[in-house]
Amino acid sequence: MHTPVLLKEAIAILNPLEGEFFIDGTFGEGGHSKEILKRITPGGTLLGIDWDREILEHNSDLPDKWPNDTIILKHGNYADTPAILAKHNLPKADGMIVDLGFSFWHIDESKRGFSFMKDELLDMRYDPDGNDRTAYETVNTLRENELADIIYHYGDERNSRRIAKRIVEERRKKKIETAHELSEIVNSAFHFKDPRISPATRTFQAIRIYVNSELENIRKLLAELTGILKPGGRLGVITFHSIEDKIVKENFKLLHQENTIAFLNKKVIKPEREEIARNPKSRSAKLRAICLKN
Repeated sequence: MHTPVLLKEAIAILNPLEGEFFIDGTFGEGGHSKEILKRITPGGTLLGIDWDREILEHNSDLPDKWPNDTIILKHGNYADTPAILAKHNLPKADGMIVDLGFSFWHIDESKRGFSFMKDELLDMRYDPDGNDRTAYETVNTLRENELADIIYHYGDERNSRRIAKRIVEERRKKKIETAHELSEIVNSAFHFKDPRISPATRTFQAIRIYVNSELENIRKLLAELTGILKPGGRLGVITFHSIEDKIVKENFKLLHQENTIAFLNKKVIKPEREEIARNPKSRSAKLRAICLKN
């Protein structure tokens, strides 16, 4: 079952109100959206955006459960929200939430090699129709130093050089085709293994981020807030690792110095112990929220 992270905290700080227009920029399985809908109806509208067309089709019956035009689902990337609003003649929003974690659906059902626990073909694209860069191409064609840099910068992996070397050694013998094969290669690069975390975790994270240009998309979104939110509009961003959280934190700080935004929370919001106990994958989540100034 999909469990939205920091749901109570996000709703409290973004405070969706009856009649407002809200955007869920990473709709996924609709966990945050469903709670927002309860508060903006009647009279409100929610725009759900997701880069994965298949996951939207999986939830295509959701609008039928609400009054006409209460919920609008559109395929696209949250970084392109201003263009999506313009294309569909939608106004700037009263609020927006962006949850940068990937869903259990991608791990359990997408069959695109997101999980090192499954023997699936290496893909890792959220948008297979609109993105030509795959995990297969990444691990089989990039130079060793390029792979090492990706694994280090996007995965915060100290053993990146050794992992990249092992990948290149193995692909000379045969192409690396599946997530299981890649996981075994990464594991073989470690002399000592931490029992609390799989050695492949950071490498898979790094390749997924690279394949989907995730960090570039975050920067693009934060650079275009005035084209998304109306004055007084609120934005909440939920991050799951230090790399993306640092981007959000630094961009919010810069916007605050420019007097463009006000902070809705002085300290980063983290899950309570009860939530972590229910959903261990929430333990690294952080919520930062701002309000666009008039």
